[in-house]
Amino acid sequence: MTRVLVVDDEPQILRALATNLRARDYDVDVAATGEEALIVAADKHPDVVILDIGLPGIDGIEVVQGLRGWTSVPIIILSVRESEVDKVAALDAGADDYVTKPFGMNELLARLRAAIRRAAPAGEEPVIVTDAFQIDLASKTVTRDAAVVHLTPTEWGLVDLLVRHQGKLVGQRQLLQEVWGPSYEKETNYLRVYMAGLRRKLEPDPAKPRHFITEPGMGYRFVI
Repeated sequence: MTRVLVVDDEPQILRALATNLRARDYDVDVAATGEEALIVAADKHPDVVILDIGLPGIDGIEVVQGLRGWTSVPIIILSVRESEVDKVAALDAGADDYVTKPFGMNELLARLRAAIRRAAPAGEEPVIVTDAFQIDLASKTVTRDAAVVHLTPTEWGLVDLLVRHQGKLVGQRQLLQEVWGPSYEKETNYLRVYMAGLRRKLEPDPAKPRHFITEPGMGYRFVI
């Protein structure tokens, strides 16, 4: 069973999410504070985390940062905050998706399934070698200078899609639809944030990328 950690300080939302997820055969753990979320995550090792930002004590952003110190588990943010600034802050901290409250349960479940698919192991795949890093599509790992580079599931989704279209332009809409889902096709700010993060992690000179190339107003291209 897929284990989901749900973190929210609103008891009614916590109960509703837990009930709906358990009815669909998910194994569910719950937490009402950021501190409790980090303890439960370390103990239970969930496959996905659904996380509210506005928590008492440690807030959701700090929880994301704490989790990203040791795990690449998919993290879906739930929040009443709708501003681009809040969304970018959560994504930049390492979250994989952002859902605003009030939300539709069917949409959240679809986002959950998409996050699980992105994090699933791949089959027999080639290894891509550049002058700066190496990408192993089978193990979903990237190494640079003999060290493994930590990528979130969403970052990996972008790398995987671009690498599989090596040398070809991948449009903004296609990237957003395939990595985040159909309802995200206009959220180009997500691409800017994540591509900047990937370049910081992988490019020798992030300001002058050699491998993850922007085609202004069109999309992105991966070249060896």
